[in-house]
Amino acid sequence: MSTTTETSELARRVRERLADRQQSLGELHPLPGGHSGLTYSITAGPASYVVKAVPPGQRSVGRNDVLRQARILRALADSPVPVPGVVAVDGSEPAWFAMEFVDGEAIEPVLDEHRLDPELCRSRMLALPDVLRDLHGWTKTEAVEPLDPAGELERWSRTMRAVPSELRPGAEDVLQALAARIPDSIPPTLVHGDFRLGNVLCRGDRPAAVIDWEIWGYGDPRIDLAWFLLFADHRNFPRVGRAVPGLPGEEELLTAYLDGRPEPPAFDWFRALARTKMAAIMGHNLRRHREGKHHDPDQERLPPTIAAMIRAAGDILAPRS
Repeated sequence: MSTTTETSELARRVRERLADRQQSLGELHPLPGGHSGLTYSITAGPASYVVKAVPPGQRSVGRNDVLRQARILRALADSPVPVPGVVAVDGSEPAWFAMEFVDGEAIEPVLDEHRLDPELCRSRMLALPDVLRDLHGWTKTEAVEPLDPAGELERWSRTMRAVPSELRPGAEDVLQALAARIPDSIPPTLVHGDFRLGNVLCRGDRPAAVIDWEIWGYGDPRIDLAWFLLFADHRNFPRVGRAVPGLPGEEELLTAYLDGRPEPPAFDWFRALARTKMAAIMGHNLRRHREGKHHDPDQERLPPTIAAMIRAAGDILAPRS
């Protein structure tokens, strides 16, 4: 079956399920971007919807598990966490779901090309600790096996070790140091897995919707928190980061998230893990480019950042004198 035929079949199924919108339905249009599944837009009169679908011939598992994404969005519909509303789900293969189109910008100030006013970037970043705290406090979701710090380290160690050794200098020492001091678990919470400003649609300076829930789960909230804080400083990303005057730093964002509570135990371990995770992801993307699996010459800028992330993780884990 051709790609055009497959898209036409998906469009037919979407239009049938959205027919009760009682509005004239537009065409199904592919949306650019994204790293999992297929994403489209469709209009129903004045309303707009986003459709996420499993690629033809693939199953709804892993990053392509759009049904799992739909479930967490529905579970969060009555929560303080802003998310798009789910309007239709079709579990027959290839599965898909439709959600409300949320107007807004998802821009990562220190990494994306943009012309946003620095004060707006600061306001948006400072609005996110409250959202993350609400996310970590929400418990009315399906029961899934929580991933503890050891499981999270194992997950990203596998990714790192799949990267050619010349692209990850010093990584093995960092992985061994992390493994030697795995912290005790704390009660698991809902975790987004990639919580940052680039995955939050904002209108003005306010968060309108947290998006990209492909790797949500139950786990240690310190994982989300350390990952979010990593994007507060462009100096963490040599050659790819950009300075944003006045952007709040790690300490200011951490204070806002804690809201008077003490810093969580062993937090430096998670800060080191976040940098190791970033190095592993960047190394994986660079390897795929060099192997011709995903052509993206921009990936060639990553080696200095990969090396810097690994060095910083090692420095954080180094014994204090």
